[in-house]
Amino acid sequence: MKKYLSKIIFALIVIIYIICCAIQAPITEAVGSMWSLLPPVVAIGLALITKEVYSSLFIGILTGGLLFAIANGSGFEGMFNTVVKEGIITNIADSYNVGILVFLVVLGIIVVLMNRAGGSSAYGEWAAAHIKTRKGACLSTFVLGALIFVDDYFNCLTVGSVMRPVTDKHKVSRAKLAYLIDATAAPICIIAPISSWAAAVAGTVDGVNGIQLFIDTIPYNLYAILTIIMVIFIAMSDTDYSLMKIHEDNARKGDIFTTRNKAYPDDDKPKHTRGRVIDLVLPVVILIVMCVIGMIYTGGFFEGEDFITAFANCDASFGLALGSIGALLIIILYFLGRRVLSFTDCMDSIAAGFKQMVPAILILCFAWTLKSMTSLLEAGPFVSGLVESVSAIRILLPLILFVVAIGLSFATGTSWGTFGILIPIVTGVFSTELASTAETGIIPEMVIICISACLAGAVCGDHCSPISDTTIMASTGAQCDHVNHVSTQMPYVFTVAGVCAVGYIISGFVQNIFVVLGASIVMMLAVLFAIKVISKSKKSQN
Repeated sequence: MKKYLSKIIFALIVIIYIICCAIQAPITEAVGSMWSLLPPVVAIGLALITKEVYSSLFIGILTGGLLFAIANGSGFEGMFNTVVKEGIITNIADSYNVGILVFLVVLGIIVVLMNRAGGSSAYGEWAAAHIKTRKGACLSTFVLGALIFVDDYFNCLTVGSVMRPVTDKHKVSRAKLAYLIDATAAPICIIAPISSWAAAVAGTVDGVNGIQLFIDTIPYNLYAILTIIMVIFIAMSDTDYSLMKIHEDNARKGDIFTTRNKAYPDDDKPKHTRGRVIDLVLPVVILIVMCVIGMIYTGGFFEGEDFITAFANCDASFGLALGSIGALLIIILYFLGRRVLSFTDCMDSIAAGFKQMVPAILILCFAWTLKSMTSLLEAGPFVSGLVESVSAIRILLPLILFVVAIGLSFATGTSWGTFGILIPIVTGVFSTELASTAETGIIPEMVIICISACLAGAVCGDHCSPISDTTIMASTGAQCDHVNHVSTQMPYVFTVAGVCAVGYIISGFVQNIFVVLGASIVMMLAVLFAIKVISKSKKSQN
């Protein structure tokens, strides 16, 4: 009975949700109603229940296509036309998505080149001599993630490829590594003024200095700040709970994967033992520099724009693709010059690197297609209408925006799309207060708090969504089973989200950053120490 309990519960949840949808609107009016959120509910639920992400995403896509076809009366043929043409083909042909896929493949190639040149194994030997504990391995992963704050995609894949040998040696589970990567990707980028995320936020607000507004929101971005505190606490105290504890206990016994899907490409072993630490460090530095150059190039830096403005106006996808390809050419020339790899070895690495990224590419394409289905069903406008209907409760508006942003980001898998929908609503609600901003240059505190709540909720939902690009990238970087990563990370995300919710309630009454942030940090530390005490007591009882 226990084997089927989770499936029964999921089926009941879906049935109840469908009944609620039917009460709210008939299925023929699925567009712009509760029905619009059914596809991600189905996909995410199935992924967590079946532990199989590909079929779950595809069933969610078919659900979206079916709802859209029924709403438009296009029938069975219309459903497949929508899924294939409006979904799969449109997303694969999208220039932004193609840029991300190019960057993904090139990064996979660079990782294989570094491994075959012996750079990764040399770094592993160096790390073994300098990083002697599990605590050190986890903290090193966090520090490296914090240093690579330019872009979350770049962060996830680079940190994963560099730190895997170190965490494996110290028996840190792949699920824990994936969490450390994910928790220092988007949460770091969303509070870094020089990042692709800052550029995205700056572009959503009209009539004010977007970068200045982004900087003002940083202290009130409770989810990002508290997540960083939690990562440091967990790494230093070696405390874990819920499903993550199972994975960590198994890792200490030698099983860093816990469940199936342990087979990963093993065709990138070192060709010789002449590799040095510089063969890993220099390619990573080259990649970072070239990607930054690529991003500011797309923002007009070489046409006269200043550095900050160029970052704010950059095309992250094009910039990352451009920079990574340039870095790949330089890295190949470097390894040929060092004579650690032959030209044939370098060319063979291209196919091997592509092969390593195939699972991530497939999940990304399905996730993008599912997002298109929710977009066709107008999930965004539906959620927008809900928020606007409760905007009169201004004291609780930060909490409401935080919770709605979590739900929307979790269901759609996009934090950028979430705050792109919600921030204009906030500026509309506070249009009168913002009208004087152009003259005084001072943005009202409540506006900053509400926008911060949108950003925090968007990152929170994105952080635990199985169809989020960043979550997928973290799984790929850690070479961790995707469903394992999602299921072990969720309790940690919900812990921080609960404290944030209380913090945003306080912010509605006391619009003071020192009170709000101070109280939130104290509550977060209290919760973490309580978890540590409970975890130790359970361990002693066993």
